[in-house]
Amino acid sequence: MNQQVQIKKGRKYQQVLDGARKVFMADGFEGASVDTIAKCAGVSKATLYSYFADKRLLFMEVATCECGKQAATAIDRLDMDDPPEQVLTLAGNHILCFVLSEFGQRMFRICVAETDRFPELGRRFWESGPGLVERVLRRYFDQAIARGELAIEDTALAAHQFAELCKAELFPRFMFGMQTEFTEAERERVVRGAVDMFMARYAV
Repeated sequence: MNQQVQIKKGRKYQQVLDGARKVFMADGFEGASVDTIAKCAGVSKATLYSYFADKRLLFMEVATCECGKQAATAIDRLDMDDPPEQVLTLAGNHILCFVLSEFGQRMFRICVAETDRFPELGRRFWESGPGLVERVLRRYFDQAIARGELAIEDTALAAHQFAELCKAELFPRFMFGMQTEFTEAERERVVRGAVDMFMARYAV
């Protein structure tokens, strides 16, 4: 499928997206039917198809929009002039909050399950998730390096290292259904550990 397909955004665009999000969250990608999505969105199938030619395109738009909204909220809170410990703590809390959210978990599972058949699903989720984290962190790292606060040769690798550190212990427990709720202390412990380890490696 051509990734450059233009999405029509008319009067009922958001209505369709909201309905699709509810159905995808409840039934997954494979289990979600166009009939159910149209009913949940309160539109006709003809209206739905006038916005999205197929279910894959609709799912990618839901995932991209949701990730974009969450990312915008996090980015707005980051001050590129703040010291690394402060910026990384804010970024780490956002990363962990997203991967432990119901939406984050379901999107991850759906993309992993469907990527073999529909590689564009995985690519779009990557671009609006891990890829976006990488771009934002690298932009901050470049400024912190210029200020003499960090010493990093490979900023792309460092960005992904930090993101993975923020998922330590809790994310695997969550994905395997061993634990579904986490206390603030548990979250803070992981983020603090991620920041401390990152700074031990890259701080000047």
